[in-house]
Amino acid sequence: MNLAMINGFDEWFSKFKERFINDFITDNRWKYLWNGLGVTMKITLGALVLGILLGFLVAAVRSTHDKTGKLKILNAICRVYLTVIRGTPVVVQLMITYFVILAPLGVNEIIVAICAFGINSGAYVAEIVRAGIMSIDNGQFEAGRSLGFNYPQTMYLIILPQAFKNILPALCNEFIVLLKETSVAGYVALQDLTKGGDIIRGRTFDAFLPLIAVALIYLVIVMILTKLVSMLERRLRNSDH
Repeated sequence: MNLAMINGFDEWFSKFKERFINDFITDNRWKYLWNGLGVTMKITLGALVLGILLGFLVAAVRSTHDKTGKLKILNAICRVYLTVIRGTPVVVQLMITYFVILAPLGVNEIIVAICAFGINSGAYVAEIVRAGIMSIDNGQFEAGRSLGFNYPQTMYLIILPQAFKNILPALCNEFIVLLKETSVAGYVALQDLTKGGDIIRGRTFDAFLPLIAVALIYLVIVMILTKLVSMLERRLRNSDH
């Protein structure tokens, strides 16, 4: 019985080794994953920067309207933007951005993906930042006015630094979500990490190992980022004491 189990394990391991070599070693197919990971990180980082800039801008307009009643037209535009972006799937937004808007202009696919994911992320960042701004007590605004600051100065010098500290963990979690959302970039002919695994599957007709490898790479990156976010949250809590 034990001998049969050993022989069965040896046979399984031999087949697994053969599949592993065929999927990743032959013709350097592992490079599809490596190069795809590079594309994924470029899109994620670029979209993160765009999303933060756009999100802070929209949040500033929305919070200014909520507190002062000004910027009604800009606030209406921002509300439409938030409704449309948060109400439609990101893959549809990506395809519209590529096939309808930017592809006819000959824009690079990576730039298209950064724009699409950045605009999508900006809507969620905007609500995170707006919630952080609105959580600051109105007495802080009054304190700024008593020091002779106008509204933009009060917002920039007093409110935003406090709000940013409160929303930093949520922004980091948005980065994690954004990283996973970029897995649909292959819809616009981008060879990202997920597409790299799919290319290997198409070459070897073996779906298990390539897709498991893609999932594990995402999992490891997300676990690292989650750990960093937890450390950041702990540090922020300690600084409050």
